[in-house]
Amino acid sequence: AIRFLLLQNRAGKTRLAKYYVPVNDADKAKLEYDIHRAIVNRDPKHTNFTEFRTYKIVYRRYAGLFFTLCVDVNDNELLYLEAIHLFVEILDHYFSNVCELDLVFNFHKVYLILDEFLCGGEIQETAKKVILERLAELDKIDT
Repeated sequence: AIRFLLLQNRAGKTRLAKYYVPVNDADKAKLEYDIHRAIVNRDPKHTNFTEFRTYKIVYRRYAGLFFTLCVDVNDNELLYLEAIHLFVEILDHYFSNVCELDLVFNFHKVYLILDEFLCGGEIQETAKKVILERLAELDKIDT
């Protein structure tokens, strides 16, 4: 199961964080700092997953953003690598070529997209078309 999801830029600024397990605020800041330090300088020749404490970090870099999932050590890392890619594809389609500023200024929409995709730390839907249709329906309600 997914413990938490982080979107961080190269400088280590967390742009989005979603925790599926309770973590107090002081620990969140340290956790985010430690994870950024662990992945930002990793050699691109290495895999996109690494052990972190008693969990596994699965991450992928897109432009200047790191999309990071913390998962149980026995979970399938390739599944989560593909889940990150699907999340980025959905964001890219929804925002028409997504950039970091889209995530900053429309964070509520990003959380909405995430909630259509993940629920309680488990992947709920993997069909991009279905998720985008749901988002279009929700946008109709919004206007």
